[in-house]
Amino acid sequence: MSLPPDSPCQESGRVLVAGIGNIFLGDDGFGVETVRVLAARQLPPHVEAVDIGVRGVHLAYQVLDGYDTLILVDATARGEDPGTLYVIQHDTAGGGEPHGAPLDGHRMTPDTVLALLATLCAAAGGQPPRRTLVVGCEPASVAEGIGLSPPVSAAVPEAVRLIEELLRAEEPGEPAPRATAGEAAK
Repeated sequence: MSLPPDSPCQESGRVLVAGIGNIFLGDDGFGVETVRVLAARQLPPHVEAVDIGVRGVHLAYQVLDGYDTLILVDATARGEDPGTLYVIQHDTAGGGEPHGAPLDGHRMTPDTVLALLATLCAAAGGQPPRRTLVVGCEPASVAEGIGLSPPVSAAVPEAVRLIEELLRAEEPGEPAPRATAGEAAK
């Protein structure tokens, strides 16, 4: 899998890496666990790694503090083998509000958070991040229970490496980091 061509994070802008998910729903805790591991490492001063968990409204308000790049880390079901990693560039052109979805601060999807952020930025006169990426992992199970499945647990170090590569990339012309299902499953 290759990253979008304009996905590198610039040294000059603030970056928020947000781990989202519910640790009580098995592999849904992937984002939280990945950011916990990432936060224990040496990060550049312009990077903040935060465990957001299920506090989507908190994330939307925190992003109002002004970040150039937002990297959401989350379990992302796309139909591949469990443990497969994805880097998805969020399309900000869609914007808008979630249609007909009740606002539940503990069950907000990344799209709902980003739509709320767009609404908050418009109301407060702020700017959303210039770039939003999702580093996702295919879950094996999001049934009730604490702990990641073996393939998703094995993908955590690879996801940390992938995020670190995104953070190190300084120029759009540099080769993009890659992750494959085979690498994630090791």
